[in-house]
Amino acid sequence: MSTQSSPRAATLIGFTAVLLWSLLAVFTAASGTMPPFQLTAVTFSIGGLAGVALWVFRPHAVKALRQPWPVWLLGIAGLFGYHALYFTALRNAPPVEAGLINYLWPLLIVVFSALLPGEKLRLYHVAGALLALAGAALVVTGGRGLSFNPDYLVGYGAALLAAFAWSGYSVLSRRFAAVPSDAITGFCLVTALLSALCHLALEQTVWPADALQWGAIVALGLGPVGLAFYVWDIGVKHGDIQVLAAASYAAPLLSTAILIATGYAAYSHAILVASLLITAGAVLAARDMLFRRKAPVAATEKGA
Repeated sequence: MSTQSSPRAATLIGFTAVLLWSLLAVFTAASGTMPPFQLTAVTFSIGGLAGVALWVFRPHAVKALRQPWPVWLLGIAGLFGYHALYFTALRNAPPVEAGLINYLWPLLIVVFSALLPGEKLRLYHVAGALLALAGAALVVTGGRGLSFNPDYLVGYGAALLAAFAWSGYSVLSRRFAAVPSDAITGFCLVTALLSALCHLALEQTVWPADALQWGAIVALGLGPVGLAFYVWDIGVKHGDIQVLAAASYAAPLLSTAILIATGYAAYSHAILVASLLITAGAVLAARDMLFRRKAPVAATEKGA
């Protein structure tokens, strides 16, 4: 069954991106001390080249790169623009505050999706996203308070722009639903090139120290920075984008759970509360998809 004819299937496919992104933190922690733009260049190269390798079995897929300039602009602005802004935020603001501001993107997707043809923004969509945002805030802050310092306005601004960049990319991608997801390969390769240029201009080169670190980097490129963008593209183009956005708040929770399981973080009761909030928010936002009733059989059909 094609994702075009099954929004539920496309939504579930898109959610696998959230599962893959939950591995981002543990793989990054295991990848050593490679600077952010260098890591982005390497991992996006792996993700892009993996897509090219698959063209051996699907040679027609290369035609997906023949797209008008607005498609390329959106894809590059989404992938490279988001990461460049997020790294700028982390360089110029405390990571907790920057991370929380950045995690406004699922809520922004829910709100912006109301502008799409055929989409309606309902109160329970917003309520579900807000509940999930509260849960994500608990994960990011660890239940402790926030301190927004005006000295970090540049970082806060970059984090907010990153949230707008990713939510804008996700929502506008639906306007180009006819563009095959194979085009993501081209966006990844251009993102890798631009990230490499930023690395050469701003950072010192640091290579992995051992095979474990290389393995983590390859895993990043194949999963959270590779396959994830392909399946997310399917989800936002053909699935229930509001449900997908609210469910995306599971990423920081799952990521923290994985860090705890692998010894990179410690358990706290805030994680349990956050899990309840995020689950409740996602279920509320996905009410129609999860509890949709079958249409009653028409009276004429009953009497036939």
